[in-house]
Amino acid sequence: MPLAVQTTQRFSMQILIYSYNYYPEPIGIAPLMTELAEGLVKRGHDVRVVTGMPNYPERQVHPDYRKKFYVTEQIKGVTVQRSYMWVRPNPNLIDRILLDGSFVATSLVQALRGWRPDLVMLTAPPLPVSVPASLLGAIYSCPVVLNLQDILPDAAIHLGILKNPAMIRVFEALEHFAYRSATAISVITDKFTENLHSKGVDPKKITCIPNWVDTSFIRPLDKQPNTFRAAQGLEGKFVVQYSGNIAHSQGIETVIRAAAQLIHIPEIVFAIAGEAQAVQRLESWCRTEGISLENIRLLELQPRPELPTMLAAADVGLIVQKRNVVAFNMPSKTQVLMASGRPIIASVPGDGPAAEAIHRSGAGLLAEPESPDSLVQAVLELYHDPERAVQMGRKGRQFALEHYSFEASLKRYEELFASVIAEASSETVPTASAVPDLSGSR
Repeated sequence: MPLAVQTTQRFSMQILIYSYNYYPEPIGIAPLMTELAEGLVKRGHDVRVVTGMPNYPERQVHPDYRKKFYVTEQIKGVTVQRSYMWVRPNPNLIDRILLDGSFVATSLVQALRGWRPDLVMLTAPPLPVSVPASLLGAIYSCPVVLNLQDILPDAAIHLGILKNPAMIRVFEALEHFAYRSATAISVITDKFTENLHSKGVDPKKITCIPNWVDTSFIRPLDKQPNTFRAAQGLEGKFVVQYSGNIAHSQGIETVIRAAAQLIHIPEIVFAIAGEAQAVQRLESWCRTEGISLENIRLLELQPRPELPTMLAAADVGLIVQKRNVVAFNMPSKTQVLMASGRPIIASVPGDGPAAEAIHRSGAGLLAEPESPDSLVQAVLELYHDPERAVQMGRKGRQFALEHYSFEASLKRYEELFASVIAEASSETVPTASAVPDLSGSR
């Protein structure tokens, strides 16, 4: 949505971000939305974030926020307005409905407290948030930008999570409402764009802005000395590392079975880090299957400030998906692992964006999803050819710098926001490129 006129006048926007997840949650969409909000503030904009009480990925509200209905905080210049959500550690379908419903109801109250926004941006999933976001757009007479991080209900249907025909129809109706009511839609891969085109979404509504990585934070560090390696007894080992969400779509059991096949090479160790309950379930599964943990470290997620050190402890980083995940899904750890400067083994569908990024960048090897044999072969290739592994890591880092820059993505979001605000008001407003850069170096 380009603007016809550019001027040198300063254009400061008031932006309301509607997101389930935000700081201090360590993985998923929370770090991305936190960086976006703080980056916009540094560039001279006012930002309010309407979000839930922090609970992800443990699905337990963090201790400081328990038994509270509303909390408003100022964090690095961002006004963060939190509200109660129905959160349960092992949610069933009813719990998920109550989670979405409770957030929709309580968050609207927070969204109405504070200054009038020039624009509302919501992240999806979850889809039900499109309802209060659309209502806010009408109340404030401002545009609504839908940021798609996954496409539901397609993803849930493919994985067998959503089977009930009635619920599928409800979510399909919500999906169509979200696309129809949004002024503009930002997607994270071209595969998303293709999916939306097939559903009849107006191409003029869609802008592709890839998720980014803060390459000044996630960066190559020396493997020796490394406090994470020392603490976990990994000195002198060839470390194959997975860190992040351990959920239905990953199929981490493939990694465990691959490790079992390599137990005869004591130098190769698999480190798997996830939220505490998921790690406990994985450990129980190993005992049930009779799989030794001799060459496996099952660890809890590290605090975010320790993430660069943990990533630097790896010789190889893993991306793992099941074969039946929808082809448009792009794991956010792809950019993170590239930025860390370590080679990647991606056990993912070959027609998806993660596989395409690995192929284009030369950052690693592809393995057949849900195939321990294929994963073992890839691990051994890099284990026996360390120089090739180092070169792949360097290529990944360079690709991240060129294609997943935070500053480039931030500028594109500014331009998108300024454009839709200008079109909604039918006035000539300067593009974000005319806004003075107040952030300094990042």
